[in-house]
Amino acid sequence: MAENLLQREFSPAAPNRCWAGDFTYLRTTAGWRYLAVWIDLYSRRVVGWAMGATMEATLVLEALNRALGHRQIESDQLLIHTDQGSQYRATAYRQLLENHKITCSMSAKGCCWDNAVVESFFSTLKHELALDDDAEILNSPQRLIRHLAFWIDGYYNRERRHSTIGYLSPIDYEQQYGLRPTASTSTPVHSPAWSPDTCPLNRGNPTCLLAMDVILGL
Repeated sequence: MAENLLQREFSPAAPNRCWAGDFTYLRTTAGWRYLAVWIDLYSRRVVGWAMGATMEATLVLEALNRALGHRQIESDQLLIHTDQGSQYRATAYRQLLENHKITCSMSAKGCCWDNAVVESFFSTLKHELALDDDAEILNSPQRLIRHLAFWIDGYYNRERRHSTIGYLSPIDYEQQYGLRPTASTSTPVHSPAWSPDTCPLNRGNPTCLLAMDVILGL
């Protein structure tokens, strides 16, 4: 079992220094589906995610491989933090970290506060997409993954502002890496509410919906 090396230090000084991961349960018309994510704690950006019908280690590995595929990490510079779930104790997961020279950190047993950023992300996602466990209207798995793609990649990473990063979106904050934020100009600005029609990947365009279906293989 790995030690808790993160110690709730949720604001690293640079991108690709600390990622946090976890997965959550989502109800669909075809039963439960599971969403695994990896978040860069520097910018709160979701750098990799995957949804599947099982919560095995392959799901978190798929999301992690996606993150590693489009982020340039340096050897021995990245720390990855999770809970003590069996998925993160699996041989394949530990081997992947070793191959990329990634340091492993784990929360204390049963302590959700040690991974509070990811827990907060899941709470926000479920609230804004109406995905609470007691939701009256359920999505099909195909519709759910499409909405997740729109919300995570099109809205959350690109447009949704965060108070912890100077009321910028994760991508905007990363683009300003190296510049000291000016506290006097960081006034609260409320992000517009998300919907499929306002998502920048959609804007109500049926052609965009079809294109996303093709990309996701739906």
